[in-house]
Amino acid sequence: MLQAAAALPLLPAGAGAQPPPDAAPQRHPRVRPADPGWPTEGQWRQLGQQVGGRLQAVASPFDACRTEPGGAACAQLFESLRNPYFVSDHVALTQTLGWVQAWTSSPSVRAVAARETADVVAAVNFARAHRLRLVVKGGGHSYQGTSNAPDSLLVWTRGMREIAMHGAFVPQGCAGRVAPQRAVSLGAGALWAQAYDAVSTQAGGYVQGGGCMTVGVAGLVQSGGFGSFSRRYGLAAASLLEAEVVTADGQVRVANACTHPELFWGLKGRGGGSLGIVTRLTLRVHELPSTFGAVNFKVQARSPAAFRQLIGLTLDFCHQALLSPHWGEQLRFPRDFALQVSMVFQGLTRRQAQAVWQPLREALARQREDFDVEEGPLSVITTPARDFWAPTLPKRVLGLVRRDPRPGAPATNVYWAGDEGQVGQVLHGYESAWLPAALLQPDRREALADALFAATRHWPVSLHLNKGLAGAPAEVVEAARDTAMNPAVLDAFALAILGAEGPPAYPGVAGRTPDEARAHRQSQRIGLAMAELRRLLPRHSTYLAESSYFQADWQQAFWGANYPRLRAAKRQYDPEGLFFVHHGVGSEDWSADGFMPRT
Repeated sequence: MLQAAAALPLLPAGAGAQPPPDAAPQRHPRVRPADPGWPTEGQWRQLGQQVGGRLQAVASPFDACRTEPGGAACAQLFESLRNPYFVSDHVALTQTLGWVQAWTSSPSVRAVAARETADVVAAVNFARAHRLRLVVKGGGHSYQGTSNAPDSLLVWTRGMREIAMHGAFVPQGCAGRVAPQRAVSLGAGALWAQAYDAVSTQAGGYVQGGGCMTVGVAGLVQSGGFGSFSRRYGLAAASLLEAEVVTADGQVRVANACTHPELFWGLKGRGGGSLGIVTRLTLRVHELPSTFGAVNFKVQARSPAAFRQLIGLTLDFCHQALLSPHWGEQLRFPRDFALQVSMVFQGLTRRQAQAVWQPLREALARQREDFDVEEGPLSVITTPARDFWAPTLPKRVLGLVRRDPRPGAPATNVYWAGDEGQVGQVLHGYESAWLPAALLQPDRREALADALFAATRHWPVSLHLNKGLAGAPAEVVEAARDTAMNPAVLDAFALAILGAEGPPAYPGVAGRTPDEARAHRQSQRIGLAMAELRRLLPRHSTYLAESSYFQADWQQAFWGANYPRLRAAKRQYDPEGLFFVHHGVGSEDWSADGFMPRT
């Protein structure tokens, strides 16, 4: 609050006044560097002074590659692009380098490397006064390219990494209305690896966050947020107790269930960068179970007919055993007639987990002529929950985690080896859809199995069982209902994901440009595969953070019946549309690049 108070002199007179919700918005074209209204060097210097020298000019690291693509500096850059911590610590980079025929990661002209809330306030006021395109980046993991834009001013929150534990937290203004509870406050630039280390490894609690450890805390929570154990602990957004947010008028607001409740609700699942800039979040800390575990094995079918039967057996087993708070992660169906099981569990011993899978194993063993089961020494493992995210030597030896190899990197800079392929990726195509639990009922299960089989003739399908809440405890479902997420998540048993990507590449760099022909072919196949699944769905609903850049009817797909309420919150807190992201709330009022208002 002292930081917020220090920022108040920067606010123009009357900045805190809110127009009535039905007032006609005043939207003006934004300016680019070549336009007459672009800030002068003197005005930029003044902003730099306001933010304590933390304003910087931004240059693309790929400039050197364009002039000398075969040079040592370019080779080192592309090697470093495999390290998610190198990417997140670079002002001009994003974790995904682009999406063929959609967007390319492009640096802003200037960036405020924010360290405190007053820096964000100054940047917001400057962007509003000069009609600049404003971009916000924390972890930089957006598949949609929402954390970068050319000709813009970037608010880079990566430096806001403070983490504080609370034994008995009560949101501001909620005394006597909300019981004290264990919680953790995290700066907007914190990544989940550091959050898990502080909450689980160090403090013995659990905070619901992302499965990928290098995702930014703020971005994930604002998008709704799934983790490996979402069916037990719910959405990350549902654990939000309070947020400090800088709104378009430059005001610092503390939003919770008691103060600014509509802003608070809107932060829980409407996506980052469209309603305000979150500078701090406080999340509920749950009780940590004694152990976490994983089940990994592969089943290879010997024929197309056997593969179709394998899909049916898997769906039967999923309905009978996996829609419970114990299980999360993925069942994958590649194109080679196989099932890849990559599941995690909580609240079970190793023996109990093995017993859960025994019926499926016995069914497969009865048909050895049709199925080969491939298992390794890590097919069923458990670990003390307190050590699950710790950068311990055994996990590194087993190849489960990687460490940031840069000299002097913090010990907590670790990431799952399974996420390595996403670092520096260029997306070729992506589709996703929530699959309602009704599809697992006996009268519809055969149709779902047929659709999955047909889809895999075009492209692999992964069922993310932790990204649907069917089978979750009633209190988890109710907490999710009080978020901005599409209500379709409440009775979904899985999020079906079909994606394709290429290695690090960048336009204009000789020998390292994206493979557009391959991307086009893969995107077409993904579309054909998703069409097979969509035939079963009365309405296409999906998760905005993991969806197609070209999603049609995105308002309905991402938020369903909640979209009108989100639009109302947008009109209240950002009537002129200062905050713009692709397919964000209110983005239909602007051109695709966010520079020109639509009439």
